[in-house]
Amino acid sequence: MTSLEAPTRLPGRIVLYDGTCGFCDASVRFLLDHDRDGRLHYAPLDGPTAAGVRGRHPSMPPHLDSLVLVEVDDHGRERVEWYSGAVVGICRHLPWPWRLGWLLWWVPRPLRDLGYRAFARIRYRIFGRLDTCRVPSPQERGRFLP
Repeated sequence: MTSLEAPTRLPGRIVLYDGTCGFCDASVRFLLDHDRDGRLHYAPLDGPTAAGVRGRHPSMPPHLDSLVLVEVDDHGRERVEWYSGAVVGICRHLPWPWRLGWLLWWVPRPLRDLGYRAFARIRYRIFGRLDTCRVPSPQERGRFLP
């Protein structure tokens, strides 16, 4: 596999993120700091890993610029969540007290997604846009996919 090819077998949990969004970059840094067990892996939305996921899941919105959680079971079946569903799913894999974010599933999904998309529309104005995706440190490199 070259650095520009998607892996043939995905790890158990992958967070796809907008690599040029300042908030998304801060979110990935937060997750790296708090997911000490290394349960989550990361890939940019504009990379080959995300392209492969999009190809296998045509129900994903075509111009999605949200956090996306891809969970792969032991048989290689993928479950994909975006918008607030991704946030709720990500929280399930974090340690205490961040795991409590999982309780957001009690809020009806249309309401959660409405709030998520409203924030997403203004996030560049608040947090800015990066020129390029982050370069992972040598310690983080194994958790990033192309």
